Amino acid sequence: MKRSEKEEIISSVTDQVGRAQGMFFTDFTGLTVEEVTELRRDFYKSGIDYTVVKNTLIQKALDAAGGYDKVFDVLVGPTAVAFAYEDPVAPAKIIQKFSQKYKKLSLKACLVERQFYEGSKLAEIAKIPGRKDLMAGIVGSIQSPLAGVPSVLNAVMRDLVSVIGEIEKKKAA
Repeated sequence: MKRSEKEEIISSVTDQVGRAQGMFFTDFTGLTVEEVTELRRDFYKSGIDYTVVKNTLIQKALDAAGGYDKVFDVLVGPTAVAFAYEDPVAPAKIIQKFSQKYKKLSLKACLVERQFYEGSKLAEIAKIPGRKDLMAGIVGSIQSPLAGVPSVLNAVMRDLVSVIGEIEKKKAA
């Protein structure tokens, strides 16, 4: 590989590192082409970039971005990186589901919001609600009290109408 190609890859990965809210470093040893294609498809559906890059180039990109020294120790053997831009924990859910299905993919380590976690923490990270789940919970908790307002207003209106009816009857009598 030519130096210019390496520099281009480092620049591209450095850009991905700068935009990512979550980075998941995986060992894909033993996966077939079909399995990797399925994994890439799952990541793509969630807006996650999944990239296989030489460890030395990943290390140079992380070094250029700064503050990622803890990851260097796991950059050994086959490594692919899942870059999450929208939901920092989304890759954990996909990796866990995929590794349970095929028993081949493993998480070496991850960075969620620049916080380093060992690969053994995958199950715990996968349990963290995603951004969409959190937003749905917030909207649901806001809507919940509001959902009862129309029925309360209808009940008040019915009572008001019946009271007005009673007053009209008394006036007429």
